[in-house]
Amino acid sequence: MTEKELYSMWLENATEDPDLHSDLESIKDDSDAINDRFYRDLEFGTGGLRGVIGAGTNRMNIYTVRRATQGFADYLNQEYDSPSVAISYDSRIKSDVFSKAAAEVLAANGIKVHIYKELMPTPCLSFAVRDLHCQGGIMVTASHNPAKYNGYKVYGEDGCQITLRGAEMILEKINSLDVFKDVKTSAFDAELSKGNISYINDDVIERFYSCVLGEGINTDLCASSDLKVVYTPLNGTGNKPVREILRRIGISDVTVVKEQELPDGNFTTCPYPNPEIREALQVGLEYCAKVKPDLLLATDPDCDRVGIAVPDGDGYALFSGNEVGAMLLEYICSQRIKNGTMPKDPIAVKTIVTTDIVDLIGKEYGVEIIDVLTGFKFIGEQIGFLEAKGEEKRYVFGFEESYGYLSGTYVRDKDAVVASMLICEMAAYYRTQGISLIEARENMYKKYGVFNQTLYSFTFEGESGMNRMSEIMTELRNNIPEEIGGLKVVRFEDYQTSISKDIVSGTESALTLPKSNVLAFFFEGGSKVVVRPSGTEPKIKTYFTAKAPTREEAVALEKKLHDDFVKSFN
Repeated sequence: MTEKELYSMWLENATEDPDLHSDLESIKDDSDAINDRFYRDLEFGTGGLRGVIGAGTNRMNIYTVRRATQGFADYLNQEYDSPSVAISYDSRIKSDVFSKAAAEVLAANGIKVHIYKELMPTPCLSFAVRDLHCQGGIMVTASHNPAKYNGYKVYGEDGCQITLRGAEMILEKINSLDVFKDVKTSAFDAELSKGNISYINDDVIERFYSCVLGEGINTDLCASSDLKVVYTPLNGTGNKPVREILRRIGISDVTVVKEQELPDGNFTTCPYPNPEIREALQVGLEYCAKVKPDLLLATDPDCDRVGIAVPDGDGYALFSGNEVGAMLLEYICSQRIKNGTMPKDPIAVKTIVTTDIVDLIGKEYGVEIIDVLTGFKFIGEQIGFLEAKGEEKRYVFGFEESYGYLSGTYVRDKDAVVASMLICEMAAYYRTQGISLIEARENMYKKYGVFNQTLYSFTFEGESGMNRMSEIMTELRNNIPEEIGGLKVVRFEDYQTSISKDIVSGTESALTLPKSNVLAFFFEGGSKVVVRPSGTEPKIKTYFTAKAPTREEAVALEKKLHDDFVKSFN
């Protein structure tokens, strides 16, 4: 079908949601808008769906959600006898609508559904999958994207986001379905009364809290630390669980950012609710100027990421995800060794785009560091491998540069609830030692050297943008530069072809990680650049790491690398 024919079909059939019909009517004379909504199906990637909310095959709406869920249901019924699925959702526009739409399709296909009574964080979904012995899970969220986006993450029975194989099988099922003719659905309330859909009770949430609290090391110091915290859930799901955990460990002086306390899918005061960027924390920083806390915590809408800011002179300094993750790893390792709770042959896991300072910390404390592809599910997968051998206690920590952390094995996704607790505990501990978090960070860099890493994203909207992204990756793959920013390239890794090339010797070796469209350029002196297309947004992401003795030198070197490298994108 042409885009115009698809548009006409949707105009005739997409009648259940008045918002969709209005959206379609508004573009009837706009061929570019019609093309953008119908030139492709919204991609079901390795994590599920994510896109702009609206009408069309390339948008998030009840019909694309139902079609994806029908494919998921067909997959589950093929792979399991009497499967069940857990569902959670965040504060985004139509998240509750999409979660119920998914439940209605699953129930109509004979699949038992467990759904939270109210919005709950992503880690709570991962926990419920395992705690309730489900064969799958669905989290309706677009994480930290702007308000116009929503998404749909699919989980396997291990509590991780679905495997590459599983995603491919589900996609094959989805592609065979007509969005209006082939989807089974049944009314939510009717299935609720039959018991085919049931609400997740408070006992599950309490067990989640118990697991989080079990990851504490020095939580007894928190109550007497007089730690003062400003917290913002960025209008998302963290409001209740994060505050409850902080209350239970004795952090009582918590000021909540009122403008961002309650659920609001429009994110009025933080249009891009991503704790990685300063703009999202701006209102919280304004509170800091008045309250003068020891710590600002900010969790994203689905509460799987957390960002922080700490006092620095007359203002507040934001820490990167790499810095917080590295500091937490060192804190956890040093204190578990001190307390005698470090397991034999400990393991920490990080993604290939995460700071290499972790390797030095691992060496210092005798911790094996495992590198995995970008995506926290690969960290969760490593926990599963250990669990299969009865060795899950060897896992001590995992994190990725994009502000996602996990201590413990009770969930298989990043968890900003436990991370918020451990950050507060770490701050309280260092405070008892007369050390601020700023000083603790500087001590870490004095010990291991400065690793300055910056993420730059380049957006390519629409069909032409997708084509340009492909061209750029091909150009970089086929034309390896001799040097960038004055530094010689000494090694090149292509995770799509699974080849690592030593530029100096000309030799090649095999990469053992799964194939992925990721390129890495390693320079003399320990700096590097990693490039990959985003799996959820129309962006190419570039990760620049500059290694130098001082922060000033590292920042200057990173700028040189960036300015030279991005010429490739013009």
